[in-house]
Amino acid sequence: MPSTAHAAYETEIARGADIAQYIPVLAWLRITVFHEFPYLYDGSDEYEREYLKTYLRSNESLFVLAKDHNKVIGAASGMPLKLETDEVQAPFLAKGINPEEVFYFGESVLLKQYRGLGIGKVFIREREKHALSLGYRFTAFCGVQRPDNHPRKPAGYRNLHSFWEMMGYRMQPDMRTTFSWQDLDENTSSAKEMMFWMKEHS
Repeated sequence: MPSTAHAAYETEIARGADIAQYIPVLAWLRITVFHEFPYLYDGSDEYEREYLKTYLRSNESLFVLAKDHNKVIGAASGMPLKLETDEVQAPFLAKGINPEEVFYFGESVLLKQYRGLGIGKVFIREREKHALSLGYRFTAFCGVQRPDNHPRKPAGYRNLHSFWEMMGYRMQPDMRTTFSWQDLDENTSSAKEMMFWMKEHS
């Protein structure tokens, strides 16, 4: 698993079965980072670990890990879209895109104190490089849609849309789905609308 030094952190790539050792720390990162707006996720470690085992189903799955002195401080994941759930694949099929041609980006989570160092760019570029090496035509991901007047929206909050656009991704307003989870102020799970972003690679 190669490492790359960069500023105050380094990145490590884990593929296929090698990602198993990082499932516990990625579960923790998901709970910690998705606790923040806009996800407001009230998750459990047990559920997260079970969910992340999905990545072990393919040798093409990928984790990109950011480390500070061997401590994992952020991670991004990816896997073939064809292995994702029906609700993730359906918007692509409806648009006439073959899931076999799409490498799907899962979570990209980074502790707050390490943001702004360029790690997000590395997360995208490393996953793209991996996808292109496998011959995928598209890379894609989705993000939750929250209303501008959401009561838990922090003052000064800025979404990542301009960053994603800078990295070559385009919002797909006609490609939406729903995921269910329990918000911090909810007693049970509820459906949240997700919108897809996609990039075609020539």
